[in-house]
Parts: sequence; C-alpha cells; structure tokens
Amino acid sequence: MAERKLPVGIERFEEIRKTEFYYVDKTGLLRELLQNWAKVNLFTRPRRFGKSLNMSMLKCFFEPDGDKTIFDGLEISRDTALCQEYMGKYPVVSVSLKGINGASYADARAMAVKLLNEEARRLQFLLDSPRLSSHDKAVLERLLDRDMDDSALYCGLRDLSELLGKHYGREVIILIDEYDVPLAKAFDRGYYDQMVLLIRNMFEQALKTNSSLKFAVLTGCLRISKESIFTGLNNLKVLSVKDVQFDEYFGFTDAEVRALLEYYGLSEYYDTVRAWYDGYHFGNVDVYCPWDVINYCDALRADREAQPQNYWSNTSSNDVVRRLIEQADNGTVKKEIERLVAGETVEKEVHPELTYKDLYASIENLWSVLYTTGYLTMKGKPAGDVITLVIPNREIRNIFTRQIMEYVKESIRKDGASLDSFCDALKNGDAKAVEEQFQSYLRKTISIRDTFARKPMKENFYHGILLGLLGFKASWGVFSNRETGDGYSDILIEIEDEGTGIVIEVKYAEHGNLEEACREALRQIEKKRYDEQLREEGMEKILKYGIACYKKRCRIAVSQ
Repeated sequence: MAERKLPVGIERFEEIRKTEFYYVDKTGLLRELLQNWAKVNLFTRPRRFGKSLNMSMLKCFFEPDGDKTIFDGLEISRDTALCQEYMGKYPVVSVSLKGINGASYADARAMAVKLLNEEARRLQFLLDSPRLSSHDKAVLERLLDRDMDDSALYCGLRDLSELLGKHYGREVIILIDEYDVPLAKAFDRGYYDQMVLLIRNMFEQALKTNSSLKFAVLTGCLRISKESIFTGLNNLKVLSVKDVQFDEYFGFTDAEVRALLEYYGLSEYYDTVRAWYDGYHFGNVDVYCPWDVINYCDALRADREAQPQNYWSNTSSNDVVRRLIEQADNGTVKKEIERLVAGETVEKEVHPELTYKDLYASIENLWSVLYTTGYLTMKGKPAGDVITLVIPNREIRNIFTRQIMEYVKESIRKDGASLDSFCDALKNGDAKAVEEQFQSYLRKTISIRDTFARKPMKENFYHGILLGLLGFKASWGVFSNRETGDGYSDILIEIEDEGTGIVIEVKYAEHGNLEEACREALRQIEKKRYDEQLREEGMEKILKYGIACYKKRCRIAVSQ
C-alpha cells in the first residue's frame, strides 16, 4: 500500500480523508464539544495550529449531506451512540473571515458581501424547498445579490440559519473561522472602527438574537474585548491556550508526532523535530506546531539531509516581536528579552482580552499578544493572570534573534560619527580604539546569550553586529565567510583605494577567557592562511584581527 501524502497546506477535512492524505485524528474534539458545549464557543489559538481543519471536520460531521464514511476508523466512530444522535443531523452555516483583508473599508465590505454570496450559493437548493415561503426565498435571493445593503449584510448569517432551520425543521450550527482577521487588517489599514461595527452587528444578529441557533463555534488568534465585538453576548465560552478543556485538539501531541515520524520512516529525526517545533504548552498538554512538523517531514521525504527551517515564522511579518524589541530602551525590557533568548523565563500578567487599539498601547499588553499568538508559551501552572513565559523552541528563538539583529543594524547605522571613528580605527590598526568602540556597541544592544545554541551560533551574533558596522562603508569591499587559503574566513575587507586588506576572525569565549580566545583567533588566521586572497588581490597592507566576545565584553588584538 502506498504511503499517504502529507497534507501540506490542506485545510479541508473531506479532501484529506478522501484523497489519501495523512490525518492526525482530532475527532475526539466532537465528543468533548457535544458534552460540554456552550451556546457560543470561541477557540483562540496561534495561527497554523489546525483551527481551520477542525472547523472543516465539524462541518462534515454535522451537516445532513455529504459522505459520512470519511469518519470510519476515526476515534469518534467508536462512539456509536453519539454518532447516531448527532452525525448528519444538524444543518450548518459555515464561513471563514480570513479572506476579508481589503485595503479600504469599501474593499473589505465587498469581500464580506462576497463571503455571504458564496455561502448563499452553497445553500441555494433552499430556493426549491417546499417548506420556505416566497418571502423566505426572496430573503435568500437578496443574499445572492452583490449589491447587498447593510441590513442584509448584518443579518445575513442569521437569515441563512433561519432558512436552513425552516427547511430541515431543526436548529442550526454556525461555524465562523478566523473571526479576528478582518479586525487585524482593518487596524493596520485605518478603518478599524467601521469594521468593528460591521462584525459586531453580524455577530449580534447571528449569535445573540437568533432563535434558530443550536450552538456556534468561532476560532481566532486573539480574544477580542466583549466591549468591542461581543457586546451583550452573555452566552460566550472562551477556550484559550491557558484552558485545560480541549487542550490536546489544536497542535500535535508528542505521541502523535512520534507516530507520524514512524509512519514515514523518519524516527531518527525526532530529537531535531522536538527541539525546533515542540515546546508549546496549552492547558495541561505540550504540543508541537503542526504546520512546522508537516513541512519539515515533507522536506525530509525528498532529502534526508534537509535542515529544519522557520516554516511558521515565514507565514507572518513577526511585527509583534519587533515592537517588543523597539521597547528595549527600557533597561528592564532589555534584560527580560535577554533572559528569554537565553532559554530562561519571565513572569508577566497576561490580560485575557484586548481591543486591537490596545494591543500595542503598552509594553504590558505586548506580553499578552506574544503569549496568545504563539511567540511565547506558558511554563508550569498559571497563578491567576500571572503566567511564567518562555520561548517555546528553536524556531521561535530564531525569530527573536533575527529581529534583534535587524534592529541592532538599523540602530547602528543611525550613528554616522561613531561608525566613522570605528572604521578609521580598524583601518589604522588601532586595536584598543576598535575594542572600546565595539564594546560600547555591545553594551547598547540586546545580548543574544542563547544557552541552547552551539558555540558557532553564538559567534554568529557578534559576526552579524560587525557586518552591520562595516556595511556603513559603501566604498569598502566586505565579504563574509569567503573561501580563502585553507578555509573560510569570518570577514575579509578590501579597501582598494588605499591598498589595505583586513582579516577578522571572531571567537566566542565559552568560559569568559577573552585573552585565550583572542590568541586562538589570530592563530587560526595564520594557520589557515586567511590573508591569501587579499594578497592575491594586491593588497599591500594587511591587518589581521582576532576578536573574542563573551556576553557584552570583548577583547581585540591585531597583527600584520
């Protein structure tokens, strides 16, 4: 039997089950939901943790039409009494709001109209229903019209559920996926208040004043303040990353990852997968990011030497991390970021609900956003709203370090006078002045003191700062990791108009012995003949720098 395909980017449950894709069974969610449901259930989880796939699975299970054999062999199929009572017994209105991302409110509103049009088209068999009156059918016709007025738009989800309820003679389940995406886009693009009004009116009609509603399930990344969206909605049950209920149904558990790796003959990569993509703590369960695991396994199937990548981070701008780093002028924040990157923890009060206007209003709110969106995770048990936060894994740590480096380079380039002084000292062989200047820069930066990183990765931080400094000199040829002599030098510099070449070797002083690390760097330059390329390029004067770093201290020596 052929191996099942990996469902890279596939969020339709029916497609996964019918087209022989690998499926990590999350159908137990159905049992827990039906045993513990509230009228309106909101699941908040970071992006790429299986929210949309679970919503598709709920739709396939409840709606009267469709092939129910796709549930054969899955966990929920063993609960025959529950399946007999609920499977295929409830009509469903299902929409995803993640496509509402217009550049203006007019564009976003048009996308919301199109969304209702599409759901109405899916349900247009109701036009032939003997149970619906001509007036009922006129309501549906209005929802098929692109020129929908505001009253139709606001009431659209409720109207569709009422029509379905009349046709089937049963209450209706409403599924709303990625409910907060339009709000995020609206906030970024300057029409937030208009979008809040639109979403609030749609939700109030569909979820509060709707006698046809059995229950509703919503998903999103953030829990938006009731005052903003869920006004007067007293029947809302929020299930966040902090809650124990449903904790295992979003993300892959360790057992599920082990089973997946074993299925594809990739068990030897377990430690790598765990280091890079595990570490999230939802409720009482440690989970992996499914998007990362699936993408890395897919890469390994094609190339057993494939290296892990930042799959999750590449699907977002990571703006919230950058905003935190920009707050690092506050000495306390700088120390807290350094502790997190070093694999340590910080304790913060996490606010359970915010409006988008509040997200970046204070550093305290930023910690809440970082937690709810998956850049930080909970360690241990919360003490009320106070949570111990930690960076979950290698991938997220890489996001922090990359954003730190970019911010450091931008900050450095703003100080032209100091950069000129640093570069002049470097060109003139003044090791003491270079050391003083470089140490001054290190004191100002956020130190990347990653206790989990190998020594070469720690050296990369200092290497990156040096490249940021040297990039100021547009007339200098600056080359990183260039092959020369018997190896690859860290940094080579050619100052052609002066016939001067510079070789720099960077070492991390693992135990703080800067003098010895500095000598080791100079010995390596000589032994590997890193100056050979510069001599071949005709550089008459060659300076060789050994630079040793430890935390925010450095030692620099030069030879010719």
